[in-house]
Amino acid sequence: MARLKIGIIGCGGIANGKHLPALKAIDRADIVAFCDLIPERAEKAAKEYGVPGAKVYTDYKELLKDESIDVCYVLTPNRSHADISIDALHAGKHVMCEKPMAKSAADARRMVEAAKETGKKLTIGYQHRHKAASQYVKGCIDRGDLGEIYYAKAYAIRRRGTPNWGVFLNEYEQGGGPLIDIGTHSLDVTLYLMNNYKPRMVVGTKYKKVEHPEAGNPWGGWKEGENTLEDAAFGFIVMENGATITLEATWALNTDEPIPEGSCRLCGSKGGAAIIRDEVTMNTVDLDRQIITKPDLSAGGVAFYDGVKETPPITEQRRWLDAIENDTDPVVLPEQACVVSEILEAIYTSAKTGEPVYFNR
Repeated sequence: MARLKIGIIGCGGIANGKHLPALKAIDRADIVAFCDLIPERAEKAAKEYGVPGAKVYTDYKELLKDESIDVCYVLTPNRSHADISIDALHAGKHVMCEKPMAKSAADARRMVEAAKETGKKLTIGYQHRHKAASQYVKGCIDRGDLGEIYYAKAYAIRRRGTPNWGVFLNEYEQGGGPLIDIGTHSLDVTLYLMNNYKPRMVVGTKYKKVEHPEAGNPWGGWKEGENTLEDAAFGFIVMENGATITLEATWALNTDEPIPEGSCRLCGSKGGAAIIRDEVTMNTVDLDRQIITKPDLSAGGVAFYDGVKETPPITEQRRWLDAIENDTDPVVLPEQACVVSEILEAIYTSAKTGEPVYFNR
């Protein structure tokens, strides 16, 4: 099979920190085009990750005219995810779009429709699904170990961790703060493990209360008045089948127990599971005793061999290219990612109005 040809749209932090190194590591596709509003960034990425003669653009629509490109990666600020992805799909490209799917739920729904209309594959960059911990718990759930999952907690709690570069503090470009930035990861992996995408009602709150959130921030501070986004947001989500999910997402919170994004707890009728800091804890009752097990997810186990280690971003790329080459569904379906965006928007709406948001699905 001929190697897939990839075009990169957006050559900033997420491209250089995640997607490009992972694509280079698996070496299964040729990156033939790079686009960024800042030409120097596209040129630098092309030199480091592109094939000889890789093209550089500042207008993504010019890149999309290249009929040889099979797949586009949309790695831009949230505001432009929908328009660029939709244009790429209609140009005949498969699309990997970074998380969150879109700035608004309406835009996310437009992306789903475009994928259906064009028949092209669309996926969203929720790499926490691809962690060894997530895959182990998913296997246990699919086997029935937890029974009916009726309560879950999704965590993305930073004590201090406000990103101050790029457009992270720009509400127009991003649509919000920690909820849409890191809470989206935790909600996605929780819904994925539960295999439940039918919300009925959401209540949300958000806060900007922490005094001097820049104090202790690992990335330093920001200009006065630059950060207008929430420090923290919380959601109470009731699904159509009665299951309840609580979501906690913070960049700054005076807590003694930060829990990184991608963490969750799941409580079922037969047992429970937790993924906290990429470690798995399973709980159940056996022979009238409460038991807790912690699987060893490390590779290796023999002398002089550490096992084959694959990071979630590399696994994500491998499985995505597999889906294209084998014409199968991607791990992250656009319909699923759309529900994540709808719930996030409902939390923001409820926080603003002080009222519950009900879904009519």
